[in-house]
Amino acid sequence: MNRPLALDIDGTLTRSNGTVDPRIFDVLRDWGAPVVLATGKSFPYPVALCHFVGIPETVVAENGGVVYAADEVTVTGDRARAQAVAEEFVARGGDLGWGDADTTNRWRETEIAVHIESDEALLRAVADEFGMEVVDTGYAYHVKAPGVTKGKGLKAVCETLSLDPETFVAIGDSENDVSTFELVDESYAVANADDRARAAAATVLDESYSDGTLSVLESLR
Repeated sequence: MNRPLALDIDGTLTRSNGTVDPRIFDVLRDWGAPVVLATGKSFPYPVALCHFVGIPETVVAENGGVVYAADEVTVTGDRARAQAVAEEFVARGGDLGWGDADTTNRWRETEIAVHIESDEALLRAVADEFGMEVVDTGYAYHVKAPGVTKGKGLKAVCETLSLDPETFVAIGDSENDVSTFELVDESYAVANADDRARAAAATVLDESYSDGTLSVLESLR
């Protein structure tokens, strides 16, 4: 039987242009072991991806802020304080960068995401004043409560499903995957991963993006 998986989405299941690699669908659908999508995206995104892939909706969203497994939803974090950081950031001349509709944050329950081209120094300064953290995923800056991580989210999933986190294989590409890598027995950073992910992973792949992930999954099958 295949080992359970903890998979990041952006930069890991996607191609370099940001689109989900359709080759992933059949592989995950036929995996035959639990698959957890662990992402910085808001809760609806990984749920929808699970739905369209055709696998059980088991997710760690918002960098660990929302966990969903076996029809149980657990929410941690401090959305109100994250929103306060965002408002103060804008008041001091910052720009969240998503436009008026802001679909990036519209359904976000525990944190606020800020465009990667926004003023990082100002954002970090404001977040620090409010006792919040900023995580750089390479795609956005995430303002979140300290201690909320993907690794803790995956541990919660394992407790719900009576699984051992050490049996998981984790694949990711950025600093928000470090906590997941530290929890599991076998971890991989795709070649496009940032320095923190590369340092934390047991193996750094030669292939980038979904090509790297597919190479791991093929070797494990």
